[in-house]
Amino acid sequence: MVLIGYLLMCLIFSTTFLAIKIGIDAGVPPFFSAGIRFFIAGLVLFAIMVIKRKTTFGLFFRKEMLLTGIGLTFGTFATLYWAEQFVPSGTAAVLSATGPMMILLIQTFILRTKANLSAFIGCLVGIVGVFLLILPSFTFHMDSFVLGGCLLIIVGEVFYASGTIYSKKVIHQFEKVSPIALNAVQMMHGGILLMLLSLLTEDIHVEAMISPAAIGSSLYLIVFGSMLGHSLYYWLVSKTNPVFPSTWLFVSPILALLLGVVFYHEALSWVSGTGALTIVLGTIILSLPKLKSTFKTPVKQENYPA
Repeated sequence: MVLIGYLLMCLIFSTTFLAIKIGIDAGVPPFFSAGIRFFIAGLVLFAIMVIKRKTTFGLFFRKEMLLTGIGLTFGTFATLYWAEQFVPSGTAAVLSATGPMMILLIQTFILRTKANLSAFIGCLVGIVGVFLLILPSFTFHMDSFVLGGCLLIIVGEVFYASGTIYSKKVIHQFEKVSPIALNAVQMMHGGILLMLLSLLTEDIHVEAMISPAAIGSSLYLIVFGSMLGHSLYYWLVSKTNPVFPSTWLFVSPILALLLGVVFYHEALSWVSGTGALTIVLGTIILSLPKLKSTFKTPVKQENYPA
């Protein structure tokens, strides 16, 4: 049952990037699409937690939830959704796997936390992979929007990394509150900020919003991407440990890349493919110490997916 749940979670997380792309290509404004997704998903999950008396309405008004939402949802997905107007969904998925590398860089160079050698090697391998992945964009007829989108996704991962590091403190501060409730509230805050950004920057056309592709994309991302996927993640944490479910980062980016090529006819050169595999390899090397420690000593939950 655990293996089935893990494979289903990996499949869901790998398909969300393509679902984002389909919705944006259908004409849904990226910031509005992201805002609706996370606000509704967060609202439903939060309501369930309140009904089950796992939290209270007061949690929504804590500044810690706003700050977490800025990092894990607003900054991460404002950049991702905007970039997917120009960047293939598979490329976006692989670049999103650089989050652990950004966490390492922030902890090492800003927070002055000592890192082991394998983590640095993994980070360097991942950086080489990023270069290979976006190398095809550096052509004589260079598409500045594609290149800019790739770089913006990496900026979004800096937001994600910052939010993840901060969320560790928040989880310990609210240790008696369900992590699902914490995640739900931060999604609501992030969703509200995304919708405010949309009101300031985007024109919303009703006909685009009610197209089958737009509705299907939004429903899939809300129900499967933001609710079922995360529920499976927490279920796996409860059945195994906090590290094992996070290995979806080793599987889902490659699946997303293949899904984009097969079902959406996204181009993939051998250089980009090599870069994608190199990024995943770097993530695996970086995560090896944590994976090894999992089998030696119990570990506490450190972060959760956005």
